[in-house]
Amino acid sequence: MTEGTAGSKQTATWTTGAAEIAREAGARLREFFAQGVATEYKGDVDLVTVADRTVEKLIKTRLGEMFPDHGIYGEEGTREGLDRELRWYVDPLDGTTNFAHGFPQFCVSMGLEQRRAGMKADEDGTLVAAVIYDPMRDELFLAERGKGATVNGKTIAVSKNATLAEALVATGFPSRKRHQNPNIHFYHEITLRSHGVRRAGSAALDLAYVAAGRLDGFWEFNLNPWDTAAGILLVEEAGGRVSNFAGGTFRLNSEETLVSNGLIHDELVRIFEDLFAGRDLAALPSPQEFAAMRRSREQGLGNRE
Repeated sequence: MTEGTAGSKQTATWTTGAAEIAREAGARLREFFAQGVATEYKGDVDLVTVADRTVEKLIKTRLGEMFPDHGIYGEEGTREGLDRELRWYVDPLDGTTNFAHGFPQFCVSMGLEQRRAGMKADEDGTLVAAVIYDPMRDELFLAERGKGATVNGKTIAVSKNATLAEALVATGFPSRKRHQNPNIHFYHEITLRSHGVRRAGSAALDLAYVAAGRLDGFWEFNLNPWDTAAGILLVEEAGGRVSNFAGGTFRLNSEETLVSNGLIHDELVRIFEDLFAGRDLAALPSPQEFAAMRRSREQGLGNRE
């Protein structure tokens, strides 16, 4: 990401205002969660809820009142003022599937990008403010470019774990067409090489947890700008590292998101390189092979009786 130009006082105003909106949006999500929501299905298990659209409308209205010169790029379809210097990437409910099933792991995510005049449409500006609010735990993650990151006012920093073998990392899978996504192979390999892999269902919260040192790393395929904008700035401001799977520059429209505490990043990049090349892969027994091993163990126990 390029360096920003916003002053710290101005950026703080943006963050404070967005935090107020995120808390209001989170309160609405808690209400929906408590009463249950009407759920629509698009495709196999692509869930879109009434809460998504209601809360995005709320955020759109409140941002328009508070920052009328800002653009908005929303997960639920809001596209307003995208040619403006400042635009918010908004996910009103990151973790929709969790929410729809009553699993309390979801959040409101809002990231602010500053763009220069004359930039190409596909060129990234600078992320200057970030807000992620977890309404079920009442945790508010904030970051300002050059000012660090906090949760509920307390400064946060990435972990100091230096090896993947001792690291807890996270990932995610698409809500549909999973058979067309290769991540199950990466999940398998990194599970074997790490202390554990978590798949909690909210990319924005996973990124916030890397920033807070609760996770040591995170990767995922095919995320959208509203999924990552706020979390990426949180990780950067907490001292972490952000890239694509090859260790190169991360792009908001990237098909590859890799973040870490920085200390295990090169190790993760090497593993991804090996995985894409088909090197050093650990064999996973088929169900038939596992059944044969189980029968062999059972026979061995029987022979000892």
